[in-house]
Amino acid sequence: MRLSSLLTTASLVFAPHFVFGFNSSSNDAVVPRAPSSWVHPGVMIDKDQLNFIKGKVSAGAEPWSSAYSAMLGHELASPTRTPKPTRTVECGPTSTPNKGCTEERQDALAAYANSLAYYISNDATYAKKAISFMNAWANTIETHTNSNAKLQTGWAAASWARAGEIIRHTYSGWSSADVSKFETMLRNVYLPVLIGGSNSNGNWELVMMEAAIGISVFLEDGSSYDAAMKKFLGRVPAYIYLLKDGDYPKGAPGDGHDTKAEIVSYWQNQPTFQANGIAQETCRDFVHTGYGISSISHVAETARIQGNDLYSGDVGERLRYALGFHSQYELGTSKPSWLCPNKNLNLGLGPITEVGYNALHNRLGFAMTNTETLTKKGRPAGSNYLFVGWETLTHGDNTA
Repeated sequence: MRLSSLLTTASLVFAPHFVFGFNSSSNDAVVPRAPSSWVHPGVMIDKDQLNFIKGKVSAGAEPWSSAYSAMLGHELASPTRTPKPTRTVECGPTSTPNKGCTEERQDALAAYANSLAYYISNDATYAKKAISFMNAWANTIETHTNSNAKLQTGWAAASWARAGEIIRHTYSGWSSADVSKFETMLRNVYLPVLIGGSNSNGNWELVMMEAAIGISVFLEDGSSYDAAMKKFLGRVPAYIYLLKDGDYPKGAPGDGHDTKAEIVSYWQNQPTFQANGIAQETCRDFVHTGYGISSISHVAETARIQGNDLYSGDVGERLRYALGFHSQYELGTSKPSWLCPNKNLNLGLGPITEVGYNALHNRLGFAMTNTETLTKKGRPAGSNYLFVGWETLTHGDNTA
C-alpha cells in the first residue's frame, strides 16, 4: 500500500509568530519570534501533560503504568547510580576516545528520569537525585573537545534542559545558588557550542538546535531561541524530502550543498526522489535517521508549548511523512528498487515515534496507520541512552 493512501494532506496553517518569505535556495526564509511570555515547565513537556501522566499512573491505567514501572526499573533511574562528572569531556568519532562522553549523556538522562519520577510520585527523593546529577556537572564541566564535541554537547544538553525545567518549576528544594550554577553551565559551556550549528549529517544540527532551544527556554533567552529556531526551520526541509520540493531536496541555508551532485552525495548517494518522507540519512541507516526525526518532534513539541504551532505547517507535514515512510519498512514493507539502489536498508529506527505520532494523529487527527502500528508495537518505549527517553510515559496518547 502506498504511503500516500494512508495519509491525508495537511493544509498549511502557519503560526502567527512567524513571518514567511522566499530566498534563492528555495527555502522558506523564516523569522521566528520567541514567546512574549514563557511557559514553565516548557521543554518538550508541560504541567498539563505531567498532570495527565500522574493521574493515569495513579489510576493504574495503561500504557502509562507499565511505562512508569519500566522507567523506574531502568538502569539510568537506579537509586544507586551516582554522578561521574568530568571537567573536559573528550569525544572522538564514535566516541573514541571516550572521556566522560557516556557518563555525561547518561547522567543527564538519569536526571530527566528522576525529575519525571518526582513529579509523578511526589517523592522528594527523586527530585534530590535529579539535582545531584545537575549540581555535580554544573560544578565540574568546563568544555567539550575532539571531533564529536558538538554532537555530544547537543545530546547531553537536550536532557539537561528537560530535567532542569521540571525540577526548577515544580520542586522548591533546588537552591537558588545551585540553579544559578546550572544556568551558568548551560549558558557558558553548552550554548556557545550549539548555537552556530553544524554542517555535518543533519541529525547533528537538529539535536543541537533541540538543545539550544531547550536551554533558551530554561534561560528565558529570546535572542538565542530565535537564532536556534531559525536554523532549525532551515534544516528541516534539508533533512526530510517532500515531492513538492521538486526533483531534488532543498539545501540548508549556508551548509554548502547547493548543486545536484552535492545534494545527491550528501543524501548518501540516493539518485532519485520519488516519495514523500525520505530523509537525508535514510540510506545511511535508520538509527541516525531516527535521531533526526526525534529532534524534529521534540522541537515541535517545545514550540507548541511555547505558543508556536509547527505541527500544522511545513514542519509537521515533513515529520508526518517521515514517520510513515520509515515505519512501513520497519514493519516489513519491501524496499522499492529506486530507494537506496544496490543497498539493503539498515533498519532500527529506535523509540522515537511517540511524540510525533501523538501530536499528529491524536491531536490533529491524521490517519497514520504504519506509524500507529509501529508505535504500539514498541510500547513501552525506553531510552536510546543518548537523548531519547521514556516517551510512551511522557507522550503516549497524551493530548492534555
